[in-house]
Amino acid sequence: MTAKTVLIVDDEAPIREMIAVALEMADYRVLEADNALTAHAMIVDHQPDLLLLDWMMPGTSGIELARRLKRETATSELPIILLTAKGEEDNKILGLEAGADDYITKPFSPRELVARLKAVLRRSTPKGVEDLVEIEGLQLDPVSHRVSANGKSLEIGPTEYRLLQFFMTHQERAYTRSQLLDQVWGGNVYVEERTVDVHIRRLRKALGDDHQHLVQTVRGTGYRFSNKV
Repeated sequence: MTAKTVLIVDDEAPIREMIAVALEMADYRVLEADNALTAHAMIVDHQPDLLLLDWMMPGTSGIELARRLKRETATSELPIILLTAKGEEDNKILGLEAGADDYITKPFSPRELVARLKAVLRRSTPKGVEDLVEIEGLQLDPVSHRVSANGKSLEIGPTEYRLLQFFMTHQERAYTRSQLLDQVWGGNVYVEERTVDVHIRRLRKALGDDHQHLVQTVRGTGYRFSNKV
């Protein structure tokens, strides 16, 4: 198997070196950048599999870079883990809403970082799930990894895609946030249940007015995917 490539973006060289050593020991290829501008150029040139991005950097901040990457078609599906000293819940949610797939608060252990990274990277299309799924004109094609609504392609992030795929292949059943974390994010992932609400909101926005009603809130339980009222 080809080693996954991780780009570390942090203006502090000792932190980059510590992370690089841990990732190389775990058999990842490592690229490094000390600012957002250099990082963006490296992402275009080298197409890494994951971005470890420091929140606070001189010039363009990590969260500003994350927003830019998620807006651009070529980089919208690049998984991002934010490295931040901001531990407050509101800042964590802000990072997730900017497009980050996860966050890790400094100081952190190399072991925790590698575990988080592996968890994000293994969130891929489940094996054997290759059939096209359609409901009310909303179509998901796992082979091409595309989602369309009434024939029009939708822009949808990688986590929202996995959520939608799970929902469309498990219709009419209510799932708790904990169950969705297990099924979509995978076991042993350090993610709070409120994270599910953030991605549900982003999924509904991506689906638009014609299809957001399919993702239903089940009061006191969690969420359900259904075309029934």
